[in-house]
Order: sequence, then structure tokens, then C-alpha cells
Amino acid sequence: MGTPEFAVPSLRALVEAGHDLCGVFTQPDRPKNRGMRLQPTPVKEYAMSKEIPVYQPATLKDGTALAQIKALAPELIVVAAYGRILPKELLDCPPLGCVNVHSSLLPKYRGAAPINWAVIHGETETGVTIMHMAPELDAGDIILQQSTPIGPDETAAQLHDRLACIGGELIAKAVSMLEDGTAPRHPQDPSKATYAPMLSREMSPIDWTKSAKEIHDQVRGLIPWPATTTQIIGGRTVKIFSTAVAGRTVSAAPGTILAAGGEGIDIACGGGTVLRVLELQAEGKRRMTAAEYLRGNPVAITG
Repeated sequence: MGTPEFAVPSLRALVEAGHDLCGVFTQPDRPKNRGMRLQPTPVKEYAMSKEIPVYQPATLKDGTALAQIKALAPELIVVAAYGRILPKELLDCPPLGCVNVHSSLLPKYRGAAPINWAVIHGETETGVTIMHMAPELDAGDIILQQSTPIGPDETAAQLHDRLACIGGELIAKAVSMLEDGTAPRHPQDPSKATYAPMLSREMSPIDWTKSAKEIHDQVRGLIPWPATTTQIIGGRTVKIFSTAVAGRTVSAAPGTILAAGGEGIDIACGGGTVLRVLELQAEGKRRMTAAEYLRGNPVAITG
């Protein structure tokens, strides 16, 4: 059971390990792009390429999906970024239960956006957890975990792709252990749980009174969506896609534009720190380097 790109390596790993995939459940096709044509989910595309039966229930609450799963009679259900909460009667259906591929080192960052929040909070390490699913959100017993460092300039999108691959490797190991009865169960410590709620556009505006490091982490963590925004560059709303923390301090007020040239746009932040904007996108324009933007959009130095 999975939907986006993150789930594809896990499905691929199970297929390549030789497991009998009796069915794949994924979200319904959604309209996309200008033509608003229905687009299959990445998981559906891969499953169809392997001739695995695909099911796309609009809800898990009316009993239809449960009946389908009972008819399939799986020994185990693997869930990776499916996008829906599984009701208890579904969790109890397979003899070996349901296991989940979660992109954090649980119990930290339970919830919908663990990759983004780890980056936003400036974490230097994260990972993937394979766990037994329980009715409470991401609270089940842990089977396996694998950690990985987060680069100081790594974006959530880049980290997402790495964790997806780690997830595929780890779920293949976990399913083999479940198959031969050697899979451990390590209960989580609920006192150490933190949460990673869904992202929203309200998180986008930059507060320049924060330090350059905090803003840099916000920029990295909100890529590809919803991206950070500001209006202090040219007076219009622009999205910021790449930044660097400048190694100097200033006495200028936060939000002051200190320099604008080929190397980027330097802006004063809280605590006397300085952030350099390297890549941005104006409304209705393509994403471009700061140098490209400045050629057609001069920016006034305010300090």
C-alpha cells in the first residue's frame, strides 16, 4: 500500500526479492498539469509495469477495501507513504500484520512530513524505520532502523530520494526476517516522541529576525513545496530555492539588503547574521540564479 515516488523503491525491492505481490493499493488517479488529465500514481505505474493487480479505493471506511483485502488473503501488508490511515480491522487482517516504511528515526518525527521537519529543525541525522503498525500514529514496535547524516546544504527533496532508497533496502531485510520468524519487536519510548505535521503555505514567508542558519534550514526544508517566500527582494513575492549562510556578522537591521551581485543577494538576518540568496523564482517566471534575476530586476541596496 503506497502512493508517491517515495514508495516505489520499497515496492521494487519486494518484487526483486521474489515475493508474491497479490495486490497493490494506491490512491485514486488525480488530475494534473494544464490539461488536468488523470495521472496514475508512481506506485500504480510501477505495479502495472510488473502486471500486479492494482486497487484504488476512494476510502478505507466503507468496507469495500477490507473485503478486497480479505479476498486477496495476504500474509503481510507493507505500507509506504500510502496517504491514508488504516482502520484497525484492516491492520488485524493479515496473519503477519502490517508493517510501515517511515522516513525518520522513530519515535522522533511521527506524522506526515518527517523529512521536511528534520531539515527545518536543522537535524544532522535522520533515517528510516520499519515498524509494526498500530492504531496510534507511527507508534508501533520497531523492527529495523538505519540512520544517515543530513548534509548542511541538503534539501528535503534530495534527502527524500536517499531515504526512499534506504527504505527499499530496509524493507527487503525486514520482510525476510518476518518470513523466517526472526524479526525483533522494540517498543517505542512515547516520552521521546516528536511530531511532523503536514506542510502548508503559511510556513513559506521568511521571518528575517531569525538567524541565517534558521532561515537556511527553512529554505532547504520546504523544497520542493511549498518553498519559502519573501517580498523584500524587488518588492514582489519571490520564492527562494537556494541559500548559503555567509561567514560574517553585521549590525544592520534584519531584512536589510547588504549586497546584490554575481555571487548572490546578501540579506541581514537576526543576531547580526547574513544569508546569501543564490537561487529564486519571481511570480510567473522560471527558477533562476540570483545573478540571472538581477540582470532584469535591479535590487536596491538598503544598508
